[in-house]
Amino acid sequence: MEKKILLQTIGLIFITNFIFSQVYEVETCQETIEIQEFADSEAIENAMARLVENGAPGAAIAIFSNQGWWYTAQGLACIEKKSPMQICHLQFLQSVAKTYHAVAILKLYEEGKIRLDSPITDYLPKRITDYISKAKDITIKMLLNHTSGVPEYNFNPNYVAKLLQSPQYNFSGEDYLKYINQKPLDFEPGSQYSYRNTNYLLLALILDELTGNHAEYIENKIFKPLQLNETYYRNTPNYLDNPKLVNSYWDRNSTGIIENASYLQRQNVKNLIGDDGIIATPIDAVKFLKGLVEGKLLSEKTIQLMKTWVQRDNGEDAYGLGLGYHNIDGIEVFGHSGGGIGSGCELYYIPNKNLYFFIAINLGTVTDSPLHEGIGKIREEIYAILLK
Repeated sequence: MEKKILLQTIGLIFITNFIFSQVYEVETCQETIEIQEFADSEAIENAMARLVENGAPGAAIAIFSNQGWWYTAQGLACIEKKSPMQICHLQFLQSVAKTYHAVAILKLYEEGKIRLDSPITDYLPKRITDYISKAKDITIKMLLNHTSGVPEYNFNPNYVAKLLQSPQYNFSGEDYLKYINQKPLDFEPGSQYSYRNTNYLLLALILDELTGNHAEYIENKIFKPLQLNETYYRNTPNYLDNPKLVNSYWDRNSTGIIENASYLQRQNVKNLIGDDGIIATPIDAVKFLKGLVEGKLLSEKTIQLMKTWVQRDNGEDAYGLGLGYHNIDGIEVFGHSGGGIGSGCELYYIPNKNLYFFIAINLGTVTDSPLHEGIGKIREEIYAILLK
């Protein structure tokens, strides 16, 4: 489950046109990493082209395998300006940001500054924990693996209305928590798994308490060590004004007709912490997961802890500490996916092939659209090619 902002639950007639009239220039750029031969490059290239033919404005994919780097981009980064999508353009990582934040928490764990089995009340001020029912029973680990039972803040129609009616409003972390103030937990802490963005909002607030500035800590402990020079997260107040960031589109009326939602997308993302907020090139995204798996950020023991999977109601492994898990026809895949008002992406590692990939489209994936049916089928084809 990804970020599901329930836009369809409220009338959209009040949305003014200015939200959709913002078009951002996207500058051309050049990737400096040399492309290598990839056995299935033609099949992937064709599938990516069909993503665009089936309604995605643009699509990009970066792959690292035993053969080296391979990548391609199709379609447009900006429809209005006819700017071609390029692999060096910045994409919204959306919920993939959770993995970065999980790594930051685990860095503090390795430094002896946080205990995973301690309650969140040990690390957050009472002002914050008072929003959460049974806060003293919720541990750091429960936030990391979505077993806390904390409700989802963006399921609240009042939040959605505020976001859409006043997109220029700058939400704080505490603002989001007000939408779940003392609401009953969805279940007893630790009793089951249910993906909730609120868990990672709380983790970001904990990071702030322990580091003073969680975005700066992530930059110093993750971005810089891995030389992720095309990855950005709150490094400046206007970091989303980057001229290499793609425009975003959505099908707000679920009719198959898309509109430019870049303003709303950027205003939403710039306020989100913990569960969202990072932008990066596809290659930088792959470099992050590759660096994590190869032990450049955490010890092998901690990486194994990240891969302690909790289960869905049907008994299938679902999620670790900031990592999503899938078993596709007996082949294990782990990483994270993300969806937003104007984008969708996936970042995964296939261990038995030692293959990493990041794929992104600049079309919204959190509201229904007839375009998703065709795009979804092509996504499955791409997975089949990568997994074979």
